[in-house]
Amino acid sequence: MARTAVVAIGGNSLIRDPGHQTVHDQHLAAAETCHHIAAMVRDGWNLAVVHGNGPQVGFILRRSELSSHELHEVPLDVCVADTQGAIGYALQQNLQGDLRRLGVDRRVVTIVTQVEVDPSDPAFEQPSKPIGSHLTEESARLREAEGWAVAEDAGRGWRRVVPSPLPRRIVEEDVIRQLVESRHVVIAAGGGGIPVVPDEEGHLRGVAAVIDKDHAAALLARGIGAELFVISTSVDRVALDFGRPTQRWVDALSIEEAKGYLAEGSHFAEGSMAPKVRAAVWFVEHGGERALITGPDALEAALEGRAGTLIEA
Repeated sequence: MARTAVVAIGGNSLIRDPGHQTVHDQHLAAAETCHHIAAMVRDGWNLAVVHGNGPQVGFILRRSELSSHELHEVPLDVCVADTQGAIGYALQQNLQGDLRRLGVDRRVVTIVTQVEVDPSDPAFEQPSKPIGSHLTEESARLREAEGWAVAEDAGRGWRRVVPSPLPRRIVEEDVIRQLVESRHVVIAAGGGGIPVVPDEEGHLRGVAAVIDKDHAAALLARGIGAELFVISTSVDRVALDFGRPTQRWVDALSIEEAKGYLAEGSHFAEGSMAPKVRAAVWFVEHGGERALITGPDALEAALEGRAGTLIEA
């Protein structure tokens, strides 16, 4: 029986540095990540791939703001949909090319994916996720009068903040599962998915929110019955006391150990490693066999137990 995995990659992984942000640069960066994912497919894994989109959504919002004197602005849920298509295209094209070079007869497809969230999620009462460009306080207050939530950003200016509710349901989960079981490589739930809520008649509508990509990927992994959940990030392993003289790398964590370190609050940054560890813990707690956090270059070694941080019960 084929093994199934979900691999989550960050939107920042498609941008090497501030000097390489163009669409072409991102396409080249995607190619590097895809080499390692293609090796998993070659080795027999059935795969779904979830990507982040934080910088890319910011670019779209900025373009929308700059052209607002001539064109309508783009709603946030549509921005997420746009990135699913554009980033999915880059990953799909690169990955398909890698599989062809490896002699692997598998097709790669991208699914525009909606993710249902709870309209009563507390996040909607406390928007906290910064998006878009920095604003002057005057501009921020004008936007606030138009309905935006805004917040001062650590002395660097003001920014729009939006809710980040927990994902409840991958709307296209059954289609994704069928495609994965049919041996297609599926790129899905990009950017954590397009956030939607049901109306009184059960029809879905988009909302101005962002969903954590790793939590959505964990939910998808459980929904399609994956035994392995991989989070690809900028480091080869998880570290305790990261960035301090006492920093130490960790090869494996039990659920209890991971929860303990999360509770201490000093080991994993909320804007970085904490959501990844939390998502890995959730996956294993909800029936997944194991989760693996590692860097893209170390992926093959991590699957062989020579790199990465393994989280299991």
